Parts: sequence; C-alpha cells; structure tokens
Amino acid sequence: MNNILGFGNYIADKRKALGITLRGMASELGIAPAYLSDIEKGRRYPPDMEKLLQIAEILKLTEDEKHTMFDLAGEGKNTISPDLPEYIMSSEKVRVALRKAKEVATEEDWDEFVKKLNDRGKKI
Repeated sequence: MNNILGFGNYIADKRKALGITLRGMASELGIAPAYLSDIEKGRRYPPDMEKLLQIAEILKLTEDEKHTMFDLAGEGKNTISPDLPEYIMSSEKVRVALRKAKEVATEEDWDEFVKKLNDRGKKI
C-alpha cells in the first residue's frame, strides 16, 4: 500500500467517524478543501508538525492514535516520525544510544527497554 495513502486513509476514517465534513475540517485547519482531499487520497504528502497537531486536536486523538498518525506521516514522507527529531537532536546520549542500538540491539532488547520505561512511568 502507498504509505502516503495510509496516512490519508487514517485521517479520513477518523474524520468520518466523528461526522466531520471534509470542508469543515479544512476550514478548521485553514486550508483549502481540495488540499485536504488530496492529502486524504494520497496525492499530497502529510502536512507539517503544526498542522498534524491541529489535526490531532480536531479529531480528538488519544496519545496512541496521535503516535500512529505521526508514524504514518513519517512513513508517508519516507522519513522519521515528525514528533521525534527534536527529541533526538536535543540529547547527545539519545543519539549515541540509537547508534549503538542500530549496531547491536535485537527486537527483544527493545521490548525489554520499552517495558522498563513503561514500568518507570507507572511509578510516577
């Protein structure tokens, strides 16, 4: 499946589930309905981070749904999810860790790491 279309379908499905018209959502975003239609049909790349955050708010996305939208937007542009670059570039330790993980980490290592972070989040 076309990665751009994956993002567009996701947005369109969420919009329709809430009963929001294409014109109504385009108006809230401050863009032309034709432009939003092109995004939903995979004829245009996903929008920038500012518009993605507006879309998340309009569509009342949960954190998990927002992360899915960011991942689909990144895949649609064949790049990293747009919510991650700033975090990655803000810390040398994160960059070092990712480069080391790229060399040696397994899926099991990542599962264990994510579990550890989730457990830490529950203690707060």
